[in-house]
Amino acid sequence: MIFVNKKILVIILIAIANLHSQTLKDQFSYANELFNEGKYFDAITEFKRLQFFDSENQFSFQSNILIGKSYKAGAKFDDAIKYFTLAEISSRNDEEYFNSNILKARTNILRRTNHQAERILNELLVDTKFKSKENEIKYWLGWNLIFLDEWKKASKIFLENNLDTTLSNLCISVDDKMYSVNFAKYSSYVIPGFGQFYTGEYVSGLLSLSWNVFAGYLTVNSFIEDRVFDGIITANFLSMRFYSGNTQNAEKFALQKNLEISNKALNYLQFQFKGEKP
Repeated sequence: MIFVNKKILVIILIAIANLHSQTLKDQFSYANELFNEGKYFDAITEFKRLQFFDSENQFSFQSNILIGKSYKAGAKFDDAIKYFTLAEISSRNDEEYFNSNILKARTNILRRTNHQAERILNELLVDTKFKSKENEIKYWLGWNLIFLDEWKKASKIFLENNLDTTLSNLCISVDDKMYSVNFAKYSSYVIPGFGQFYTGEYVSGLLSLSWNVFAGYLTVNSFIEDRVFDGIITANFLSMRFYSGNTQNAEKFALQKNLEISNKALNYLQFQFKGEKP
């Protein structure tokens, strides 16, 4: 009788365990369905509910990955990084480890913590276990360089093994349009207003040239008329003020123009580029 009771108890425990496992699968399926429908806030709630009851961490990796993706879709990048890291910790094989790290790198690219993204990607690149993933890693290294405004370097990476010729051509085009900030600044030391002319700011360049010529005229005229003190004051304050302002303006215009070019390219990538994006 006792033996029979033990058998019944074992059967009951197995049934309960199976029922619990099935309940967890149903909960995961429900949360995953919400995620696929784009109901990210609800999906996060249901995945966290799953984790609460998943005492054996059967769905730990999948739930953490999908919670991270949900936060990423809602631009909650810090939270996304947290859950991708938890997914990495709970990864059960090299593939899961790789995928969680790639998602961390892509999220770091988006939140502009590019040095962290670069570190993660370079660590994967030198890991011999992921030699077959080299092209994928380099693809995201190229995107990271785009967000660092290193368009020329990015174009070279995308050209390797024909990773993406469309992105490579775009990067070359953007780099060709960029203004040299140093040239704009230092050319204005030689010829006031030249840096502004170089960046297409002709009115500002003409004004800078005119003010510097005028200040120079006042300085020279003061010395000619033996007004040495006036000449020194003009040279030290008025001339230098216009001269310094001229170079600062040239640098500012070059940076501003480059930002406009970069933002236009990023806008195209966000809304019109059909390939995979961070």
